[in-house]
Amino acid sequence: MIQSDNGVVMLRASGACLVVDVGASAPRVLHWGHDLGDLEPPELATLALTSVPAVLNNSPDQPRFFGVWPTEFDGWSGTQAQTGHAGGRGTTPRPKLVEHEVSIGADGSGGRLTLRWADAVSGTRPTVTYDLSPEGVLTVDMSIVRDSSLASQAAGVPYDLGGLTAMLPLPERATEIADFAGKWCRERSIQRLPVVYGTHRRNAHRGKPGHDSPYLTLVGTPAFGFRHGEIWGMHVAWSGNQHTLVERLPEGAGVHTTVLGGGESLLAGEVRLADGDEYRAPSVKFVWSDEGIDGVAERLHRHLRARVAHPKSPRPLVLNTWEAVYFDHDFDRLSALVDRAAEVGVERVVIDDGWFVGRRRANAGLGDWYVDEDVWPNGLTPIVDRVRERGMQFGLWFEPEMVNLDSSVARNHPEWMLAPSDGVGLGSRNQYVLNIAHPDAFAYLLERIDSLVREYGIDYIKWDHNRDLHEAVYRSSDGDRPGVRAQTLALYALLDELRTRHPSLEIETCSGGGGRVDLGILERTDRVWASDCNDPVERSEIERWTGLLLPPELIGSHLGAAVSHTTARTTDITYRLTSSLFAHAGIEWDITTCSAEELALIATWSAMYREFRSLIHSGTVVNGDLADGATALRGVVAPTGSHALFTWSRVSTSANGQSGRVRFPGLDRERDFEIRIREDLGAARRHGADPAWVTDAIGSWFTVPGSVLVDAGLPLPTLNPQQAMLIEVRRR
Repeated sequence: MIQSDNGVVMLRASGACLVVDVGASAPRVLHWGHDLGDLEPPELATLALTSVPAVLNNSPDQPRFFGVWPTEFDGWSGTQAQTGHAGGRGTTPRPKLVEHEVSIGADGSGGRLTLRWADAVSGTRPTVTYDLSPEGVLTVDMSIVRDSSLASQAAGVPYDLGGLTAMLPLPERATEIADFAGKWCRERSIQRLPVVYGTHRRNAHRGKPGHDSPYLTLVGTPAFGFRHGEIWGMHVAWSGNQHTLVERLPEGAGVHTTVLGGGESLLAGEVRLADGDEYRAPSVKFVWSDEGIDGVAERLHRHLRARVAHPKSPRPLVLNTWEAVYFDHDFDRLSALVDRAAEVGVERVVIDDGWFVGRRRANAGLGDWYVDEDVWPNGLTPIVDRVRERGMQFGLWFEPEMVNLDSSVARNHPEWMLAPSDGVGLGSRNQYVLNIAHPDAFAYLLERIDSLVREYGIDYIKWDHNRDLHEAVYRSSDGDRPGVRAQTLALYALLDELRTRHPSLEIETCSGGGGRVDLGILERTDRVWASDCNDPVERSEIERWTGLLLPPELIGSHLGAAVSHTTARTTDITYRLTSSLFAHAGIEWDITTCSAEELALIATWSAMYREFRSLIHSGTVVNGDLADGATALRGVVAPTGSHALFTWSRVSTSANGQSGRVRFPGLDRERDFEIRIREDLGAARRHGADPAWVTDAIGSWFTVPGSVLVDAGLPLPTLNPQQAMLIEVRRR
């Protein structure tokens, strides 16, 4: 950290830096991106001097600037940092800086800058904090307190907050956007478009980020790829309604060109601030890299792995019962599945939907979190004991935020519904929403889940959330009011309390698969279910982009049946096993129906997972930039660079007959390496004969100079569609 005499603050970490001028008429970001080096105060003053743009024709008489808390008073005509009103007044904030605080990171890397304002127009006290982590991830936190004693108008009237948006400026060379769309079973589908004049705004108004969540917005230099290009990225760490934006005006944003930002989307009347009330916006994560998409991912992964609560123990191999038995719960059938799971090396068994009262089908029972005595006359104890006797952990599925109308909870407590008083609206998957912000509903859920965790010593919860929230209003005697924010905060409070009561309990976040994947929920959970789709062709793409934000150990990836439950595509077992290895692996298949040959392969895969999980769950994720979109080279390189595992795969045929030389990313070009093809799970089927070196590397080590691997590349086999090959690399 450096602070100049005239109020320019520089935070530096891991090759990135943020420079803010707090001594100007209004604080503004001078630079966010590549580390500018150890600048002396006079040099920082020069940076501030050169941050003043030209005065254009037909424009304000003073140079425009883009402030830390941008307003119309600054001449900024784009999205405002703060919107709201006090009885229709106080709509044009003019915050004045009161104080700022700067602290440096404990190890001298990164640091924190906090700025506090007072605004007489809106009668509020805004605060923004920039926290640059040692990994170079910048967290922006905004808050606002109502103080009508400041107000020049509408004093004593509640302030209706429209929203707060955290924004940072981008330079002219950031001309291309990549963000994500998707649907159920095809989450995180990347889309690219140019930065144009106007606002590219994405709204997630589903009561959660959604299967079509923008997820992470990247803006970079033209045609940026996995291993090249300069990129500025942003993620809203929030599990409720939110928005993201990329905005460009003809006059620019001060000396910058474009603005990147996001925040919570508030419904009308959702936040009304009386005197002394405070609103804290969700954290927004910003990240910069000049090493392409993989560089962005590496910073985010290191940032998450540095958390105190990040999983430290080896991630156990999981068997989930859903696609094995669905609602057909039966002790004998599940016992046979548990026994078979133990034989192939499973370490955790999760009983999915169907264990509670009345849950023989999807339209009844949801919300009644009591063990169904008709199915389990002795409770879950017999199956829990069976799991534990076989040396495995026990997990259980819940969907606490949802109910069926055909349930005791819905019948007895209509006031607990998150729906208009006039009646519930459209169902979705036969589900409706429970208002967990209602104190009694919250207490009911906490008691039920807590009691079951205590009674059965549950190690793991799969926490589902299958539908969007529509007409999400809190029923009350004085009229319905918006409830999405309160629902999200109640979810966090419920998870936090369960973790306090059960510190060793692990929780997986699932939302019809990948509909709630964000760093807000990940502060309270240990794993995401990236998608309900176990088809490896679809899954490989979904997980590739899920892995942009999350490291492999947080992403569940399961081996499914030959015929996919969700797509009806048939894939062979070798491809399915290989595809599910590079994450937190598991099984979702009735393996009691498997042949002896299939079981032997699954057991081998289980052993390989244990062999490689310390590498996969600690290493750097890398992706090759390939011209042929039907192929992919993905890998994980150990932090020391001494060991790596890659998968070479193909999803469809291509016009070209062979790949040519494919470069292996993430390795040290100055060292020599040994490479071998691992066919423990079976040989990938080829379209033609292999390059000569592959024959030498099947099952034995083949020596290659690092420069050949990294810079020249190796010709790789032309695989048939839906085939994958494992390639192990170690430093010689």
